[in-house]
Amino acid sequence: MVSKDIIEEMEKQQYRFVGSHSAVKVCGWTRNMINDKGSCYKHKFYGIQSNKCMQMTTCLSCANRCLFCWRGHKEPVSKEWNGTIDNPEFILTKSLEAHHKLLVGFKGSDKAVKYNESTEVKHVALSLTGEPIIYPKINEFIDLCSQKGISTFLVTNAQYPEHIKSLNRVTQLYLSVDAPTKELLQKIDVPLFADYWKRLLLSLQYLSQKEERTCIRLTVIKNINDTNHKEYANLITQGNPDFIEVKAYMHVGSSRDYLERENMPLHENVVTFSRELAKHLPDYELMSEHIPSRVVLFAKKKFLKDDGWHTWIDFTNPKNLVKTPVTGISGKGTLD
Repeated sequence: MVSKDIIEEMEKQQYRFVGSHSAVKVCGWTRNMINDKGSCYKHKFYGIQSNKCMQMTTCLSCANRCLFCWRGHKEPVSKEWNGTIDNPEFILTKSLEAHHKLLVGFKGSDKAVKYNESTEVKHVALSLTGEPIIYPKINEFIDLCSQKGISTFLVTNAQYPEHIKSLNRVTQLYLSVDAPTKELLQKIDVPLFADYWKRLLLSLQYLSQKEERTCIRLTVIKNINDTNHKEYANLITQGNPDFIEVKAYMHVGSSRDYLERENMPLHENVVTFSRELAKHLPDYELMSEHIPSRVVLFAKKKFLKDDGWHTWIDFTNPKNLVKTPVTGISGKGTLD
């Protein structure tokens, strides 16, 4: 599935390959939290401990060639699975080993105050690169993580609706909605599937039927897809997610060949866009933000209790929620 040239190029970028189709890379926020320098937005929004989170994928191939993606030009694109199918136990075991090897340099550092805690992975973010949902044994992999007490946050690009329908319960399922119209989605995602819009709509339908926590993610590209708020809201309503994350496009990696730095919104641009979007989503409220990541969170009003928002997960019992410590957005993106 992956050529030697691609492997060499990605390993220089601190990816570590596992078997024939999986990969691991340590997130910058994992490193930050180990050094007690802050945590990622998933910690602020949902309670994930960034220093105990492993970022990985079970499939490096993708059916889109999104303009905003950091993936290298040589990385594989495909509509369907090709090649060897590695065993889920092998993937998880070897991914954990690779993850820990990437972090071992923190051992002994006076600054790495949370290193010892990081040796126990409690969260897997299946969002590194590619399309993890098309790994033929993804349900076995998810179940294995659950058996080991590891939460799973999986991101899919809305081009594999039948895989979404048959996906076993994850801790939180993400669906990327990259544009509000068919024409704009084709321009931004450059999909391989000719029926890409039908696939998106069916993916939203199946997302609305999932029992686990769900989230729709919008990646805002300034002056390109930061319009048509009503059309975005219509798509979101069809998916009926628990949460909506509105995140700024970041001018990094291969996306710099297609987009300009001016296309990267400031956090205040994301907040302005989100406030306009909120006018068309009466069942949701803007409830939090993570300024360093330039991301804003909408939550369904059902998560608002008498004592505040309850969006944090009790990972000892994922069905239970606890009060979110810090919430609220005001002005151009400063916390209340």
